[in-house]
Amino acid sequence: DPIIVHPDVRRNLMEQKSFIEGARGFIAWAAVLLDKAKREGDKNAEGIASLLIPVIKGYVTDKGFEYTVNAQQVFGGHGYIEEWGMSQYARDCRIAMIYEGTNGIQALDLVGRKLAMNGGKPMREYLNLVQSFVNEEHAEDFKTDFIAPLKKSIEHLQTALMFFMENGLKNPLSAVSGATDFLHLVGLVSLGFIWSKKAQSASEQLKNSPNNKKFLEAKILTGSYFMHRQLPETKLRLDRVLTGEKQVMSLAANQF
Repeated sequence: DPIIVHPDVRRNLMEQKSFIEGARGFIAWAAVLLDKAKREGDKNAEGIASLLIPVIKGYVTDKGFEYTVNAQQVFGGHGYIEEWGMSQYARDCRIAMIYEGTNGIQALDLVGRKLAMNGGKPMREYLNLVQSFVNEEHAEDFKTDFIAPLKKSIEHLQTALMFFMENGLKNPLSAVSGATDFLHLVGLVSLGFIWSKKAQSASEQLKNSPNNKKFLEAKILTGSYFMHRQLPETKLRLDRVLTGEKQVMSLAANQF
C-alpha cells in the first residue's frame, strides 16, 4: 500500500494543504485590498490591509515553516537528507520568520500600533466584514460545516480584544505578552473567513455546472478540514492571551 493509507500521513498532508490554500487566498485578499486602496482611494480597504500585513508576515511564515517540517515528516528519514530537497525547503522557509523583522516584532506592531490606528477603525471594519458574511443567509449544512466554527472563532477574537481594551492601557505588558498568540488568532480567523468564502463559491459552482466536480468537491472538503481541525486553535490562543503577563514575566533575568 502507498503510505497515504495511514491516517497520520493524511493528517500531515491535509494540514499542509488546508493551510497553504487558505494562506494563498488570504494573501490574495490583502493584495485586492491594497489595489482598492491605491486605485480607488478606498480608505477602509487601506486600513484593513495595514492591519493584516503583520499577520501575513508573522502568522503565515510561522505556520509555513511548521508545515514545511510536516512535509519533511511525510518523507520519514529521507526528509532529512539532501536527495529529495525537503531539507532545503525547510531552510528556505525558516528565514522568512526573520528577514521581514522577527515575527515577535510583527506581533508587537499588530497589538501596539495597528489595533489603535485611527481609533481602532481598521479592526472594527475587519470584524464588520467577517460578521456581515456570517449573518448572511446560508444553507443548513454550510452553517454547520463553516459558519458555526467561524462564528465561534470570531467570539474568541472579540474576547481577546476586550481583554486588551480593559488591561492594555493600565498594564501594557499584559497585552504585549499575548501579542504573538493574538497575531495567530487573527490569522486563524482570517483563514476561516477565506475558507468559508472559497467553499461558498465552490458550492455555487457545483450547483450551476458539473465541470470540475472533483476539484470543487476537494475545495469544500479541504476547507471543512481547516474549520474543524485547525480553526479550534483560536481557543488555545485566547486562553494564552487571557493569562496576561504573569507567567511570561515571572522569572528574574538571572533565573534564566
